[in-house]
Order: sequence, then C-alpha cells, then structure tokens
Amino acid sequence: MKRVIGIDLGTTNSCVAVLDGATAQVIANRGGYKTTPSMVAITETGRKLVGHIAKRQAITNAENTVYAAKRLIGRKFASPQVASALRQASYRIVEGPHGEARIALRSDTLSIPEISAFILQELKIVAEDFLGEPVEQAVITVPAYFNDNQRQATKDAGLIAGLDVIRIVNEPTAAAISYGTAAREGSTVAVYDFGGGTFDVSILELGKGGIFKVLGTAGDTFLGGEDVDERIVEWLVGEFQTEHKTDLRKDRMARQRLKDAAEKAKCELSTVTTSDLNLPFIISNERGESLHLQRTLTRVKLEELTADLIDRSIDICLEALADAGLAKGDIDDVILVGGMTRMPAIQRKITAVFGQEPNRSVHPDECVAIGAAMHGAALLAEAGRKPIVLLDVTPLALGIMTHGGGFDELVPANTTVPTTRVKTFTTSRDGQTRMSIVVQQVAKDRNGERVDLGDFALEGLESKPKGAIVVEVSFSIDANGIVAVEAVGQESRRKAAITVQASSGLTAAELQEMQISAAHAMAERRHGEAIESERQAAQSLVSEVERLLESLRSSAGDSSVLGATMAGIEAVLTQAKVLGDGRDPGKLKLLLPQLERAAQMLRSFGS
Repeated sequence: MKRVIGIDLGTTNSCVAVLDGATAQVIANRGGYKTTPSMVAITETGRKLVGHIAKRQAITNAENTVYAAKRLIGRKFASPQVASALRQASYRIVEGPHGEARIALRSDTLSIPEISAFILQELKIVAEDFLGEPVEQAVITVPAYFNDNQRQATKDAGLIAGLDVIRIVNEPTAAAISYGTAAREGSTVAVYDFGGGTFDVSILELGKGGIFKVLGTAGDTFLGGEDVDERIVEWLVGEFQTEHKTDLRKDRMARQRLKDAAEKAKCELSTVTTSDLNLPFIISNERGESLHLQRTLTRVKLEELTADLIDRSIDICLEALADAGLAKGDIDDVILVGGMTRMPAIQRKITAVFGQEPNRSVHPDECVAIGAAMHGAALLAEAGRKPIVLLDVTPLALGIMTHGGGFDELVPANTTVPTTRVKTFTTSRDGQTRMSIVVQQVAKDRNGERVDLGDFALEGLESKPKGAIVVEVSFSIDANGIVAVEAVGQESRRKAAITVQASSGLTAAELQEMQISAAHAMAERRHGEAIESERQAAQSLVSEVERLLESLRSSAGDSSVLGATMAGIEAVLTQAKVLGDGRDPGKLKLLLPQLERAAQMLRSFGS
C-alpha cells in the first residue's frame, strides 16, 4: 500500500511525518534536522535553494531570499496584511496579474503557491529518501482561521509539488489528534497554537471511537513569532537611530541581519534572562564610517515589547471559549503548539487565565505533522488502524452581499459541518427581474475584511414592486468544506445555483505550467543527485585502489608477475580520474563496476 505523509507547512519551519508501523515518526532531513526552514532563495547563478541552505545565505542574498511566504498565501496585493509585509520584508513583493501578491526573485516573479511548492517538494524528497519509494499523497495542515482561498492556494502548492493532497486539516486539530492517542475519552481540550506567522485556538471534545469534535475556533492569520521578531527589530532600529542618526531599514542586508539577530535573541530568552546582540560593521554613515550595533536585550524588555501581542492571543482564547459555550474551568487540558509557546510569558499567561499549568506532552514543533500523518493513515483505512473522525467547524462566517454593500450572514462562524442554512430575501427595487448573489466569507472580528468566494444571478423574476418578490437562498457545506449555494424564486420557482470554487489567484493553465516545470526541476535534481552519488562513489574507489596498489607495489615490487594486472588497473584508474570531472557521467557509471572489481582483486591480493 502506498504511504501518505503528513506535512506541517509552517511560516518559519516545516515538518514532515509518516506512520512507521504503529507509530507516527517525524522524518529528519539530510542534515539530521527534524524541521526544515520555510525559506527559498535564488542565487546569482540562478540556482534555487530551499531550507537550511537558503537560510545560511540569507544575509548576503537578502533581496532574493524569501521567508514567511505563508503569511501572503491566498492574499490580494491590496490587502492590509500585504501592506504590512511590504514594510518589513527584505525581498520584493509585487502585484500579480490577477491582483494577488507575488514575489520577485532576480529575473523571476513567482506566485506564493510556487514558493510554498518548493518547500513541499523538499519535504517530499526527505520522505522519499527515508521510505525508499515514491510519495504521491499527503495531508497538509493549515491554520484553522485560513479562509477558503488560502486553503485552495495551499492545495495548489501541493499540486505544483507533485502531491495529491487528500485532505487539508486545521493545525490545532492535527495537534489534538497527536495528543488524543494518550488522552482520556470525553475530555475537553484547548489547543493554543502560536506559530511563526499565525495564531489559532481550538476547543475540542475527544469522544469515543476516535471522534474529534471541534466546539469552537478563533484565530488571527497575521499574528505570530514574526511579529515578535519585528518588535525586537523596531527596538533595535530605534535605539540605533537615536545613537547614530542612521536608519538601518534603508539597507536590505542590514535589515536581514537585524531579523536574524532578533530571532536568535527571542529563542535565547526562553531559557536565559539576557541576550547580547552584536552586529559589527552593520552599515556605513554618510561620512563613510563603519557603524556597529551592540545591545543587550533582557527577557523583561522583550515581554514589555510584546505584551499586547500576547494579550491579543488571550483575547482570542476567550472568544473561542465563548463560541464553544464553555467556561475556563470546563477545559481539562491546554495543549501548547508552535515555537512561540516556549516563551515563559506566554506560559505564565495561560496558567493565569485557565487556572492550570499547560500540557507539554506533545512536541510543539512536531505534533502537527504527526497528527496529519495519523489522519492520513486513517483516511487510507489501513487495516488495524484506529479510525479518526473529525467533526470540524467553519471558522469564518458565510453569507451574501446585500443591496448597498452590506453583508447578510447565513452560516455563522463555528458552525459544525456538514450543515444547511436557508434564508429568504426580497427584491430591493421596483420592477426587478434579476437578483445577483455574491457569496462572501468574513471574519467576525474584522468586519471590513471580506473575501468574495463566487457569484451567480437568478434571472427571469416577475416584474413587481420593491419587496414583492421573495427569493429563498440556501447554503450547504459538506464534510469536505465544499460550499454550494442555491437561490429559488418562491413564485416563479426559477432556480440558480453555484458550487463555490475557492481561488488561489492562479488560472488552470498557470497551475498546469507550474506543475510541469516543477516536475521537470525535480527530475533534473534527482538526475543530478544520482550523478553526484556515482562521482563520489568513483572517487572513493579510486582512492582505495590507489592505496591498495601502492601497498602491493611495496610488498611485491614492479617486476612481480602481477605487473600486467596492475597495469590494467592503472589504466582503469586513469580513465576514472579523467571522467571524474562530471563531463561524461554515463561513461563514469559504466566504469564503476570495473573499479569495484579492481578493488576486490587488490583486497584479495593483500589478504
């Protein structure tokens, strides 16, 4: 049976896991790390770098290194979140052909799903190297508060990367699945997920038979560790400007160095009380003098800089509790997910609010991928696997735009799916024979931010006075989150309907082209890796054969009866050295068996 992998596509780091026997296992990459930085870079020579290798060169290639792309996925360029990213990012964010945000890297302008696909492709390779077989299917997690367009963009990223995304799962729900294997049935848990770029909290009931029922969820898709880093950067920039009258933000490399130092200091202050930031030669002033930055950041100062961000997360927790109809005392466990939950101030705040110490039984960086892998195995109905049933909610309100640009809600946020809701509307003007239906999704805490999901028109209505025509509109959401909307004229029985297709901002033709390009790049990479492996194997054998030959000459002499044999081996060695430059990998591959036979022969002579 083919294996399905679970992927936590994170803002700062990403992680991949798979079920190995009865146990879900996080897969380490080639460097031995269990998480991979969600970073992509293009070098001066056009080489694409992903993960740790991209992060290592970010400072010297700041303008062409992308981080936190997840915060931009599925967003319009004109959105306030993209405007905020424009002020902070060291790379160039531009407007795409469909009004969406894209990223310019050297001569290329890439969509956000493409950037995400590079990361997913890297994780796919990590999984395939571990399993020793191709991987085609995946469960990918997203923030619970992602809208439909952001979810579709994530699915498109998987498609571009060559993955069949069999399910998109909310990150807090995946974490609860990971935790739930050891939890008692009937318990109610709050998953507090403070990651690199997004914040979510979900309240779940862990029922019998592997049932995970989401009672309420709330979040902010632009609240995370990136904002904590930015507060530190703002503080450093302000301190430096006061001292030197120089704005560090004007220099992209300096900006990236500040971000890198801020991230390291933030992590250090989870375990120590002070962190020294020392950035020599960070910029030159107008007189050409090199300036240095030296500051000490204390844990107390960090908590002061970020107090409002932490308070915002707590407000969201209380909102989720209210939506679930629960009090703080109804929560049996608070599960911490995401790297920011290592911050002592966050842990203290959670303890104070919920009246209990948070549960640390799951790994904050790995549990989401593990839960996704477990759910993937359950979806494939593998024999002997404990079933997992998710009863999720729609995190955002759904409705239609009304006359004058208002919004009429049909499906409230935190409605358990599947569901069907019906509401009647009347015509807004005399003689109206046509009604336009614009389907929208809106976050209740940001009433100004609406996302259009689709539109259609009900034609052929009778011409009557304003308000005389009654139209019944119904919304249906299935277990997979697919939204279907139908409008029926009560008198005419005229009917129109739409199945909402969320958009990532990419056309079908663009998606197909990107998929083909990514598959070609993957094939080239695998071919290159195979050639490099053969070249290294040949170099190793050449070194061994040379060493054995030298040893044999010392003991047998050049006049030995083995002279002819040794001459033949030396001819193979000479040819291998010539081909070792990689100009003709096909011939080098054919030469490998001869080198191996020569090594075996010399080993036998020496024994």
